[in-house]
Amino acid sequence: MIQLSDHFNYKHQLRFTMPSIIMLIFTSVYGVVDGFFVSNFVGKTAFTAVNFVIPILLVLGCVGFMFGTGGALIALTMGSGRKDKANGLFSLLIYASVICGIILTIAGFLFLRPLLSLLGAEGQLLKNCMEYSRLILLAIPAYILQYEFQCLFATAEKPKLGLYVTVAAGLTNAALDALFIAVFHWGLWGAAAATSIGQCVGGIIPVIYFARPNGSLLRLTRTKFDGSALLKVCINGSSELMSNISSSVVSMLYNIQLLKYAGEDGVAAYGVLMYVNMIFLAIYIGFSVGAAPVIGYHSGAGNYDELKGLLKKSIIITGVFAILMFAASQVFARPLSVMFVGYDGDLLSMTLHAFFIFAFSFLFAGFAIFGSAFFTALGDGLTSALISFLRALVFQVAAVLLLPLIWGLNGIWFSIVAAEIAAVIVSTLFLAGKRKKYHY
Repeated sequence: MIQLSDHFNYKHQLRFTMPSIIMLIFTSVYGVVDGFFVSNFVGKTAFTAVNFVIPILLVLGCVGFMFGTGGALIALTMGSGRKDKANGLFSLLIYASVICGIILTIAGFLFLRPLLSLLGAEGQLLKNCMEYSRLILLAIPAYILQYEFQCLFATAEKPKLGLYVTVAAGLTNAALDALFIAVFHWGLWGAAAATSIGQCVGGIIPVIYFARPNGSLLRLTRTKFDGSALLKVCINGSSELMSNISSSVVSMLYNIQLLKYAGEDGVAAYGVLMYVNMIFLAIYIGFSVGAAPVIGYHSGAGNYDELKGLLKKSIIITGVFAILMFAASQVFARPLSVMFVGYDGDLLSMTLHAFFIFAFSFLFAGFAIFGSAFFTALGDGLTSALISFLRALVFQVAAVLLLPLIWGLNGIWFSIVAAEIAAVIVSTLFLAGKRKKYHY
């Protein structure tokens, strides 16, 4: 078994992070599977509705990433030899996230319809959005826990167990989508039910595991409320929260622009791109999440030579992933597009054209994602949040508002490429500027 205190070469680093990568991919499959069955068995308008509302639902669930990645402080605490304090902090995060999930569920029921109307949804599109959303809102606490445990399983030195739970959740979602939509013809309600049940599998099973005696480094225990520690975790994980919220906000803005420039077909085409983007970015995020506890542990233990090696290896691995994903996007653009929208020739043509431009973003996205996660692991939440904020919000908002004025619809497809290039430059500057402070 690989331990956080080990020396990490390329093989060890990939073995340790691979479960986190696969976990994030399976989580991304939720939306992809829903989209496939809805598009092919319910129709284009329903497919557009799923793509329109998913960014909002992701905002609610991504609070789990804040608690989970902010929990890198747990690894720092363990690295300094304070195991009981680490367990107390772990337990506090889980209890706080459940309470937060309940609050967000209530807020979702109160404000989702007005927000969708404000964003431009009306008529059948609005009705479909609400039909898909109501059941998923009930599962938000479990959704938050699932995201959180995807990060914390690695901290507990049980990344494979986290992988098994996530695979079980993903397979549950896929199987129930096929049953509820293709066999029972329950439409959008069936897609929402399948997703909600899958999220409950991914969120509740880990709670049961950690509540019992187990062989990991962590266990749920009684703990005292520590507002200072909770605030520190939230600040440290704020970059990932900001990144996910910003991505969702930007997706909403893309949908508004696409409704303006290309109508519902533009939103549907963007949905296909987002499904591929979710899976590809899951590889980058999964690697970063898996590497963070190792980075945090060695930083906390003062093993600076190991920290320097981890950074170098991580950048090289990210570069290899970038090349492989760009190549894969070129090979699978047509098969993937046909799988989702092959029933509509004009929509398929628009999607393929968009795919060709959008794919260049995969060459750059991973470097900024890892850069942000690296500073989170070091406990520098402010720098991490700044990278995420600039990457996911400032650069993309500026690009999607300005570039269409120059190139029309093509400007929308190119926006994310321009934003990712700018984010790589910013991440590089921060990594260079903080070298002496963190001894890497």
